[in-house]
Amino acid sequence: MAKGSSFSAERYRGVRDFYPEDQFVQRFIFEHMERSCELFGYEEYGASILEPVELYRGKSSEEIVNEQMYTFTDRGGREVALRPEMTPSLARLIAAREREIPFPARWYAIANMFRYERPQRGRLREHWQLNADIVGAAGIEADAEVIALAHFIMRSMGADEHDFEIRLSDRRLLDAAYEECGIEGTLRPAATRLLDKRDKLDDFPAALAELLGAERARALEEKLERTTSSAFLEELRSELQGFDVRNVSIDTRVTRGFDYYTGMVFEVYDTSEENRRSLFGGGRYDNLLAHFGGKQIPAVGFGMGDVTARDFLDAHGLLPGYAPATELMLCVVDRSAMVHANKLAQDLRREDVTVAVNFSGKRIGDQVRQADKMNIPFVIAVGESERDSGRYTVKNLESGAEITLPADRIAEHLFSSLG
Repeated sequence: MAKGSSFSAERYRGVRDFYPEDQFVQRFIFEHMERSCELFGYEEYGASILEPVELYRGKSSEEIVNEQMYTFTDRGGREVALRPEMTPSLARLIAAREREIPFPARWYAIANMFRYERPQRGRLREHWQLNADIVGAAGIEADAEVIALAHFIMRSMGADEHDFEIRLSDRRLLDAAYEECGIEGTLRPAATRLLDKRDKLDDFPAALAELLGAERARALEEKLERTTSSAFLEELRSELQGFDVRNVSIDTRVTRGFDYYTGMVFEVYDTSEENRRSLFGGGRYDNLLAHFGGKQIPAVGFGMGDVTARDFLDAHGLLPGYAPATELMLCVVDRSAMVHANKLAQDLRREDVTVAVNFSGKRIGDQVRQADKMNIPFVIAVGESERDSGRYTVKNLESGAEITLPADRIAEHLFSSLG
């Protein structure tokens, strides 16, 4: 780099930086996802962010494969992708050890994904996503459980049932409509993607007519308009009653854009006027694992992204207030007390107190103001007198209350005060 030049502080377009306050919200979302999944008996798994491009060809939507994937050729001449979605990776993992895995397997992962698309509200080029799936269960009970899990996560983050709605449909209804309208298989993936994006298109009927021809497009729209439910969807809605999931509607307009869905599909919608949109969704994909050379294993699941989750929390006033992990700052009065302050901090850490030692050398008043600015709830000034007496004055920065204690009672006091 030339002398005097500097790096730009601007980040790559469509990705985010997470300052501590942002990471706090991110951690809040992740913790609710993780805890909810584990309460339902799901086990965490992971996979590399790098996958062969072939993993997605013929399995993901053409839009993702042809327009949105980040790909490169590695030094060995192999075509590699930054994963745009998690389900193909899950299918690969299951297929690799299908004889060893006890089914049904309940697995979840929170992983980052990359898609080259136009950044906008709710969509970025990198995001984190929860994927929760049941593999090896073909019944309606599994369909109901993954929807109930999605509902549980939303409620655990503080959402009221009136804040969101779960809309159900079934890809088999769409397949039946395609058959009745004489739409051949080669056109169906593109038609499904158009149907999935119909609310975002300026002129959906014209786009569909261009793809299918005016007569077949009109017949398909009329057929779908007449299809309002099915015995299966009504049974599924009844199953969900047993999970106390009641904010459910049947909406046969829900299609989901991925090619691999084979049965039930659902989307969770925000009901807020300022953020009325689909938040996330999923469905059943019973044929995907067979693409990996193994046997056909039924599967159902959903993906929930962190970007739309955060937008939802913001729209409904549910974002958590920032609270630092640090519970106590030791403000060092003078250099001679530094060794003692570090020893006290180590003793408190062994009792699970999160402690920061201020070694700035600034005046005590400045150190206390720094702790207050950082939202650290407690401070202790450590100098020669504290070192010699073994007693320390703990100050609550919010209330101003002070109490003087021996070292072995500090942790107990903090834990009782913090609740």
